[in-house]
Amino acid sequence: MFFPMVILKLIDWIIYQLLANSCYRALRKMRRNFYAIVLRSSQQQQQQQLFPTITKCGLDSRGSQHAHIVTDFHGVLLRTHSFFPYFMLVAFEGGGILRAFLLLLSCSFLWLLDYEMKLKAMIFISFCGLKTKDMDNVSRAVLPKFYLENLNVEAYEVLASAGTKTLLTSLPRVMVEGFVKEYLSVDDVFGTELEVNGKRFSGFVSQNGLLVKHRALKEHFGDKKPDIGLGTPSFHDQLILSLCKEGYIVNVKDAENIKNGNNKVTMRRENYPKPLIFHDGRLAFLPTPAATLVMFLWLPLGVILAIFRISVGFLPFQIGTPLGILAGVDLTVKGDTNWESNDPQNKKKGILYVCNHRTLVDPVFISISLAKPVTAVTYSLSKMSEFISTIRTVRLTRDREQDGLTMKKLLSEGDLVVCPEGTTCREPYLLRFSSLFAELSDEIVPVAVNAKATMFYGTTASGLKCLDPLFFFMNPRPGYIVHFLGKIPKEMSCGAGGKSSWEVANYIQKQLANTLGFECTSLTRRDKYLMLAGNEGIVGDNNNNNNNDNKKKKSAGFSYF
Repeated sequence: MFFPMVILKLIDWIIYQLLANSCYRALRKMRRNFYAIVLRSSQQQQQQQLFPTITKCGLDSRGSQHAHIVTDFHGVLLRTHSFFPYFMLVAFEGGGILRAFLLLLSCSFLWLLDYEMKLKAMIFISFCGLKTKDMDNVSRAVLPKFYLENLNVEAYEVLASAGTKTLLTSLPRVMVEGFVKEYLSVDDVFGTELEVNGKRFSGFVSQNGLLVKHRALKEHFGDKKPDIGLGTPSFHDQLILSLCKEGYIVNVKDAENIKNGNNKVTMRRENYPKPLIFHDGRLAFLPTPAATLVMFLWLPLGVILAIFRISVGFLPFQIGTPLGILAGVDLTVKGDTNWESNDPQNKKKGILYVCNHRTLVDPVFISISLAKPVTAVTYSLSKMSEFISTIRTVRLTRDREQDGLTMKKLLSEGDLVVCPEGTTCREPYLLRFSSLFAELSDEIVPVAVNAKATMFYGTTASGLKCLDPLFFFMNPRPGYIVHFLGKIPKEMSCGAGGKSSWEVANYIQKQLANTLGFECTSLTRRDKYLMLAGNEGIVGDNNNNNNNDNKKKKSAGFSYF
């Protein structure tokens, strides 16, 4: 009996010592951080006087096209100083929801770590076991949207006016290099290098460790000095600026600017260095720790609500529509919804509804707005989406002649919905319209649709398409605006008006763009998938692989989803 009691007391003492020491270390860490913050703030106030602010950087009068500029990324080109949202995007979009949840949990101890350990911890959680291919997709298709939305206008204007641009960052180089070279025309990028084992990241930084920015600057330039340096008031950036001929401080107080109504530091969409037409990923918000926590708290209720919202679509319109609205779906219908065919030879002939393509459920909301069933054509719809679809869907073959006959037959039986863009587009742009629909009927009603998503996007190019409807309806308040524009004039049709199919398609595209406030483009489905997913976006049908590119582009434009 004596021996077990001794063992228990020994274990109790060890646990006590571990807890006491850990609490003591935590308190010491908190005290050091407190004094460090106070000391750093006082130092920054003194150091800010050493270098002028970026507003004093006048490049126009010095021939800036020959100037060599060096800049940091976070806190300079980006208005946000926090790394967390961008690591969360990598973890969620590249690694999945479990990895994202683990990164969120890490916030409970990250604040106790110093800068270097905190960054290494986030790198390990976000990258350990992550495929290099998945990271390439995230850096190409997901991160640019959030970088552009947080781009500092003043810093970008100085950077854009310089001739040669060099960027230094402590972030992994793979997270920023693609964006800054594609959108900001940066020549050289120096960042933290990560270890790669085979086709996956190990989660550890290379042997050189995190990038020491002032050391990298010395190694790159040697005895020469770059003309201009941009940095934050931090001590490490002060070292970089001291190695440049001229140094300027970027210190944007976003909260005060927004509060005072000053949006000069925020870049408007029309002023983006390069138009952002395509992007991928599920998250529709910048995942700060607080916003990410809200998302995970919402997820269980969101899944239940999404299932309920989808289920009520199978009920009669008089019952299902009110229940959907009570469940939080926001539907706005504009224009006349009572349309009938004027064809005296076939009274059953339906109306051809032509709409732009925002999500998978565009035709479903058109059907709900009309309060009657319609048919939609598709060729790239997943089995799951086809199963839960509340309207009839008919698959096409990508053969123009055969698809035309199929759609004519469907029109003779009732109303038909087509999306001539051939794929979804999230941003305020319209892709090129395929012209086949214009040859089918003169009874055409353009429909302008727009979807609202605040938490999750209901479309994806590289993810699981079968989950698209679920993610859309998981939004706290998914919204749709359906605007019926009325039948096109007879003189603008192919039959009675003698117009070519391309003239009709372009006319309707411009009508929809003007109504929605969107911009027309000549891009196609193929362009989107090559940019976002590295493929041509053809799903499940390999019978026509020998078709030329032009035929693919045209046949790709008839799809519903």
